[in-house]
Amino acid sequence: MVILVTGVSKGIGFELMKQMSNSPSLLVIGVSRNTVALSDYIKKNNISNILTIKADITKRRDQKKIAETLKKLKINLNVIINNVGEMVNKPFQKISLKELQSVYTTNVFAPFQLIQTLLPFFNSKNKNHIVNISSMGGFQGSAKFPGLSAYSSSKAALCGLTECLAEEFKTGLPNARAKNIAINCLAIGAVQTEMLGKAFPGYKAPLTAKEMAEYICNFALTGQKYFNGKIIPVSLTTP
Repeated sequence: MVILVTGVSKGIGFELMKQMSNSPSLLVIGVSRNTVALSDYIKKNNISNILTIKADITKRRDQKKIAETLKKLKINLNVIINNVGEMVNKPFQKISLKELQSVYTTNVFAPFQLIQTLLPFFNSKNKNHIVNISSMGGFQGSAKFPGLSAYSSSKAALCGLTECLAEEFKTGLPNARAKNIAINCLAIGAVQTEMLGKAFPGYKAPLTAKEMAEYICNFALTGQKYFNGKIIPVSLTTP
């Protein structure tokens, strides 16, 4: 099974790579702008089932680079985990257009375009899975917090995209071998990461990045058997 994970330089993404490296039956592709920490971990632990691709998925040329790498190595995908995320924590009136566009580019446009780019690499003979990582801040009816309007609304958009694509994938897509894809979205709550610290300075979360990565890993490998087009809250608490 081949799994591609974005945003693996730290936090949950990095822990996902560590978790999956323990399963020799998996080939795990880690995509990030900075792959130094992951490459060091691979070398230190003599890991053979992780491939790193240094790429900024917000850049069209880097999205094509990922596709070219898969094509060159003749790799078909089974799972994509869109984990990458960006946050700005500012009062609504002070968020600039540049900041707003940057958050939406990372959290919405990049996953949208990456899925488009990588659809041909899914083999329709398998039951495949795309997992979008959202936030409880983007989950309808959940608690909202000042300063996170750009982040939370972008994560809500990712939830909506998930539901839309689930319907399209059900009927099959012209010129793409991707009709056997389930797509789901995990709206995660408070996890002790650098991003949480940026949003809620001083707050101590009940879950570590490692613990959340364990859940996401299991869901990515098995969730397509039970869910499609679902927005699933994964939260002990929100600050």
